[in-house]
Amino acid sequence: MRRLLGMILFGASLAMPVQAQEAPSPEALQAAQKLAAVISVDTMQQMTAAIFQQMWSGLEGQMADKIDTATLADLRSELERLVVKFAADAMKDAPAIYARHFTAAEMNDMLAFYRTPTGAKALREMPKVAGESAALMAPRMASFQQEISAKMEEIMKKHGYKP
Repeated sequence: MRRLLGMILFGASLAMPVQAQEAPSPEALQAAQKLAAVISVDTMQQMTAAIFQQMWSGLEGQMADKIDTATLADLRSELERLVVKFAADAMKDAPAIYARHFTAAEMNDMLAFYRTPTGAKALREMPKVAGESAALMAPRMASFQQEISAKMEEIMKKHGYKP
């Protein structure tokens, strides 16, 4: 059943129309680069720390009683390094993404906001908000995936397909 669902989702993604993207203007790219730069090293560290903590807490719980402390420490260190690298690599694409979704004027407005006390606080606090939100969703994901799978199977059966 999972393989069938995967094939359905893959097929659906291929059937989606591809929209031609206009190249962003030089002004939009410049504003996008400034906007991406506003996300400071501290903000990135907070974001990666939140992602890492979510990943590590589950892994540590699964492995703590199976491996020694030194191996666990090595695993933690390497996972943390990989998460930081992943986040840094992902941020390289941020200016192009911003430029596709916002005009130069809109990004300049956002920059102006981020330079206010409230904007600076938003940059500091949003990674924490996102981390807390993810932590609330994580326990619900397994049952949500089961619900989706059961509904898909039900529909497939209704139409004469065997799971």
